[in-house]
Amino acid sequence: MSLTNISKVTFFIALFAIEFLATTTKDIPIVGSIWDKANHFIAFFTLYILLSMGFKSLTIRAKSVLLLSFGMQIEIVQSFIDGRYFSLLDVVADSIGIILGIIFYKILGSKYAIFK
Repeated sequence: MSLTNISKVTFFIALFAIEFLATTTKDIPIVGSIWDKANHFIAFFTLYILLSMGFKSLTIRAKSVLLLSFGMQIEIVQSFIDGRYFSLLDVVADSIGIILGIIFYKILGSKYAIFK
């Protein structure tokens, strides 16, 4: 299996895991012990890198729109879950993760062929 295909599979596993963690009503101590905005930043930074590695033909804009749409979808779903709420600051943290993912991926792409 190629690195591109592994990245695609890993992207979708991460996407589903993030969706579950963002919408579950169960208390998951390891997730709750980290600052919420850091969770969002790390998740969307990672999603951007995996999306870029797996779907190289997508533009930066397309990847950003897809991930921001996913982030908004999470927040909208959370607004209907007891004990959860819509947070624009979470979307900001998602956006920062995406922006830093773009920068990180560009730096890696300029140094390592595997990221081109």
